[in-house]
Amino acid sequence: MFNSVLMIEKALTSADVEFVTTLHGDEPVTFHVLLQPRGDQADRLLRAIDDVALGDFDEAAREGEVPEGDEAVGFGERALQVSLAALRAAGSAAEGKLVSDHPLDALRELVDKAGADEVIVLTDPHYVEEFFHRDWASRARHKVGVPVLKLFSHSE
Repeated sequence: MFNSVLMIEKALTSADVEFVTTLHGDEPVTFHVLLQPRGDQADRLLRAIDDVALGDFDEAAREGEVPEGDEAVGFGERALQVSLAALRAAGSAAEGKLVSDHPLDALRELVDKAGADEVIVLTDPHYVEEFFHRDWASRARHKVGVPVLKLFSHSE
């Protein structure tokens, strides 16, 4: 049994589920999912820059309409439940929780507790953070003692 900690920021798409559940061939995988709902207003500018870099100007203009902080918890809980159900439907064991503050501290704690073999960070591209190595995957490599795989999520 392979233990993977999966860090996500939104509900998994069917393509995401297929991608992560087939990474290890036929070996059974247990996923320990951490989902952090959208951050605070300070993150909005970085998300808008990412949208512009991807050429998605309409999405950049809508960043102010997306719930953040405490308002995003309900959306995050639903996204987590949808993601867990999809992983289970694909034949994997899955459990998860929302994280609000300090997701990398929660990650390190879960890696130790679960005896994780790897961490998979599955997010949208975050060009500014990635350029400065401040994205989850770059920072996680310095906090956990297991391999960290960074993947970009799919949109539906």
